[in-house]
Amino acid sequence: MSLATTPAAGSVTIPVLDGLAPVAAEREGLILDLWGVLHDGLTAYPGVVAALEAIRAAGLKTLLLTNAPRVSAPIVDSMAEMGIAPDLYDDILSSGDAVRMALRDRVDPAFAALGRRCWHLGPERDRSVFEGLDLEIVETPEEADVVLNTGPWSFGETVADYQARLDRCRARALPMICANPDHEVIREGRRVICAGALAARYAEMGGYVIARGKPDPAIYDLVLARLGIADRARVLAVGDGPHTDLRGAAAAGIDAVFVTGGLCAESLGLTAYGQRPDPARVAALCAAEDLAPIAAIPALRW
Repeated sequence: MSLATTPAAGSVTIPVLDGLAPVAAEREGLILDLWGVLHDGLTAYPGVVAALEAIRAAGLKTLLLTNAPRVSAPIVDSMAEMGIAPDLYDDILSSGDAVRMALRDRVDPAFAALGRRCWHLGPERDRSVFEGLDLEIVETPEEADVVLNTGPWSFGETVADYQARLDRCRARALPMICANPDHEVIREGRRVICAGALAARYAEMGGYVIARGKPDPAIYDLVLARLGIADRARVLAVGDGPHTDLRGAAAAGIDAVFVTGGLCAESLGLTAYGQRPDPARVAALCAAEDLAPIAAIPALRW
């Protein structure tokens, strides 16, 4: 049953399963989220390596799809340090990759219209997104034609900490590229804001925002091309973010499985990783977001 044709979430039961195997039998590929599904930003979750090994043994192709605002090469390296080796999955695509390609190719009219003088709102660790691009990176918003937002410098900061910078961008009427649509993620059990939260505030101020990554359906076209799978019914998306993973998959016509142990663990009343959620609370949360994943799992398991 496809998410695109599923009744409203409030009218269906969302089964809570132990793992993916019962819903993956007729699939060819999996789209897996990273933060909240594979790791917490620093450490791989227990059982993830075994799950990826089982998925590979079952013959499914896997692509890791992340809203990380940097190119994927350093992400591969950081996951390898966590014990998630590159041979456990087939490919990876980040929102940073998608932004970099859009800025390089200028095929999308929204990107074609942008100027070349760019101010970076974000930390040095995200600078890989600029590699090989015909851009002039300037030091202040006042010198820029566009601002590229990759998120906060420090994990302890809030949107309010960036208001003065956003005011300067808005005074110049700068278009903002958001390279990470996530509003927040869980890092070592603590919520931290992402570029999407800054972009949402900029939009509230009347600023123009172009976002790339989940939930934009366009990124799933890139995913399917990389997987080499044309039939969306043969693919399953797995993620913990209702606003990104689940909504993005629904918009792209791809079935999704909701991992409850990540971003929504607290709101579902979960107190330990891998704890099985109350199906009624899962259904209520999804109904509130008007989403209908085909199943929920406590953590990534096969």
